[in-house]
Amino acid sequence: MRNNIVAIVGRPNVGKSTFYNRLIGERQAIIDDISGVTRDRQYGSSFWNGKTFTVVDTGGFVKNSDDVFEAAIRSQVQIAIDEARVIIFMVDVTTGITDLDAEVADMLRRSVKPVFLAVNKVDNNKRMIEANEFWALGFDHTFFLSSLTGSGSGDLLDAVAEHIDADEDEEEDKIPRFAIVGQPNVGKSSLTNALLGEERNIVTDVAGTTRDSIHARYSKFDKEFLLIDTAGIRKKSRVHEDLEFYSVMRAVKAIEEADVCLLMVDAQTGIESQDMNIFRLAQRRNKGIAILVNKWDLLEKETNTARDYEKELRQKIAPFTDVPIVFISVTEKQRIYKAIEVAMEVYENRSRKIKTSELNDVMLQAIERYPPPSHRGRFVKIKYITQLPTYYPAFAFFCNNPKHVKENYRNYLENQLREHFNFRGVPISVFFRKK
Repeated sequence: MRNNIVAIVGRPNVGKSTFYNRLIGERQAIIDDISGVTRDRQYGSSFWNGKTFTVVDTGGFVKNSDDVFEAAIRSQVQIAIDEARVIIFMVDVTTGITDLDAEVADMLRRSVKPVFLAVNKVDNNKRMIEANEFWALGFDHTFFLSSLTGSGSGDLLDAVAEHIDADEDEEEDKIPRFAIVGQPNVGKSSLTNALLGEERNIVTDVAGTTRDSIHARYSKFDKEFLLIDTAGIRKKSRVHEDLEFYSVMRAVKAIEEADVCLLMVDAQTGIESQDMNIFRLAQRRNKGIAILVNKWDLLEKETNTARDYEKELRQKIAPFTDVPIVFISVTEKQRIYKAIEVAMEVYENRSRKIKTSELNDVMLQAIERYPPPSHRGRFVKIKYITQLPTYYPAFAFFCNNPKHVKENYRNYLENQLREHFNFRGVPISVFFRKK
């Protein structure tokens, strides 16, 4: 199974969030000079040297005392060692090697995973000389860089990319992979058990019971697929880890491995910020998506409850609203098999190939009805469309001035593709290329 997760670890205020923002190309993580700003786990998609990978910013929150804080850092590093493909260990040249740096380094040296030491804030000649102190930590792969300016980050990413799998080519004979993702205690394990017809996973009312992802082969009712549940039986000796961070790493890993993500939300709480993070990550990784609203039996209903609930849900996930939403109750076994039918449909949509002739007949008419607007006196003429040979729906529009096509017209073309061809639940990529 694929695992293209890159975790950034280290103590607070060394520049992890700044580097994370640079890797994903947007200002998602909050940055401040006060240590412990990063409380929610941040994760996004990055691309380098033809490789796409998921970056996890572990952050470092400080609670009450130094002892609690150091324990949290240690647990995060251990989880990163267990779950990530590559680890970036970030330190700060302005403070030198601290006791906590040395302790984290000792943990990482014992790992068989590739570890890259990133000495941050090296932005002048004096600091370049001072950074040599960090060779004492004993890492062969040590890089001097500045998260703020980006200097030196290219060499580090070159090294990271060597350990990342190339974007996958879909195998024709392989079975679909469905990942059940969502916040703790929404019913992920109960759904797995209900579908498999056995108590495969431990199910309790305590959030965070599920820990190790399980891959179960489902073969019933003429359907066959691999079910990836971010869940599992845990030994009591390992219950000291940071539950929130662990659940995030598991969700990210499940998304990496899946073709379709079944995002489970609690009907009583609705879709929350953590759910939206998971949704957007699956969208950026071009995975199929279906939303399962669980515990629907516990909600008091009126005539239009489902319609109004779905409308509000689609407003929150906009602009990508072409996503199937299924209202289920795992405990009552309401519509759980409908959820699987929807997942299979999304999987088929994700692998759908449109004939070039049919694509051009439909889309050139849509373009003729609403031509692309001119930009600074330059007219854009789209002559030809083809679907790219990728594992998800991607289309190239060949035109004379690809740089002058505006975002709203790109959205128009995507909407036309969705209107004429069934890509429900699947992100679509549209590219403009020089004819």
